Amino acid sequence: MRLKNILITGLLIILAGGSVFAQKKAKNTALTDRQFWLQQMDKMVKPVLYNLAKDSLRIAMPKITSVHIDNKEHRIKVQYVEVLGRVLSGIAPWLQLEGGSAEEVALRKQYREWAIQGLKNALDSNAKDFMNFDIGGQQLVDASYVALALVRAPWLWENLDKKNQALMMQSIVTTRRFKPVFSNWLLFSAMNEAFLAKFGYSWDPMRVDYALQQMEQWYTGDGMYTDGTSFAFDYYNSYVIHPYLATLANIIGTKTSSYKEMFGKIKKRNERYAIIQERLINADGTYPATGRSIIYRGAAFHHLADMAWRKALPKQLSPAQVRCALTAVIRKTLESPSTYKNGWLTIGLYGDQPNLGDFYNNQGSPYIASNIFLPLGLPASDPFWANPAEKWSAQKIWSGENFENDHSVSLK
Repeated sequence: MRLKNILITGLLIILAGGSVFAQKKAKNTALTDRQFWLQQMDKMVKPVLYNLAKDSLRIAMPKITSVHIDNKEHRIKVQYVEVLGRVLSGIAPWLQLEGGSAEEVALRKQYREWAIQGLKNALDSNAKDFMNFDIGGQQLVDASYVALALVRAPWLWENLDKKNQALMMQSIVTTRRFKPVFSNWLLFSAMNEAFLAKFGYSWDPMRVDYALQQMEQWYTGDGMYTDGTSFAFDYYNSYVIHPYLATLANIIGTKTSSYKEMFGKIKKRNERYAIIQERLINADGTYPATGRSIIYRGAAFHHLADMAWRKALPKQLSPAQVRCALTAVIRKTLESPSTYKNGWLTIGLYGDQPNLGDFYNNQGSPYIASNIFLPLGLPASDPFWANPAEKWSAQKIWSGENFENDHSVSLK
């Protein structure tokens, strides 16, 4: 009986997001920013990858949807590929990294094992956690996040055996049958093709070209694109548009020189929007809660995190100030006692706020928040982590410091 109780206690710790790393660092010693990020990343994604590796994700994962849901049954069906892609795309750079403290190396080793076994279970038609990629248009979106994860962490791809590589390729190709919405969804189709191109498979240049050319038509100025035919003041330039365009430029730029001029513009627009993003972070880590998909929490700064990880920040932004600003966002968006329920992310921005959900949100949706952790793919010795803390723009301005003004830039 005693052994049984010990095992149950251990399982509850795992499901609640606890870890040896988090517990040890929770003692009286103050956490460094990197330790804090690792702790929060671990707490967020562990229930997903631990259960998927054990072939128990469908059993353990709540079947929660938005109160505004359009088709509850269908949204629950697609939540598994959704949570897989969103979690892996955020932690992929860290999985790719080597080295670090003994604790971090051990944590990464565990996550690598879970990720590989989890992918195998997702691709195994005999597994309980087998994931269909062909049950609706939302799978096009979610497949692209899986593709993005594999692009960001080739280690994952290289450590899948040939059979599972083929199954993954076929799963992503399957989503070609779905017509993308005339919006940022064009980039999801393009990302799937970029994945195929990167790993040596036959890819469709037309799907990539259509997305790139249409996004160029939708560029509206000052580093921002419309999402479809009309502009919306939300965070989709960060959730999807800029990170996807930057990734496409990096991959497709090695395949053809046809887009050289366009990719030059994209780079400059990436930089301008990063400046805007950093200024949106208030002195306390809050930011304007505007637009749809606001429950994605820290993914509102997916782009800024991506720029930091790729070491592509404009000269106006020091790595240390961006680190401190993103740390404040992580702390603010995850500090509410109701952020998690039984170890799983709730639908909300500051805790459990059901009315903030959109008609397409399920339990997997908020896990795109993991994309704020992209800079964990930089080693601890990188200036992003190693340099002393710096105030970010809002802190300097609202503490009365003399500070440079800001001006729009066309970049058409």
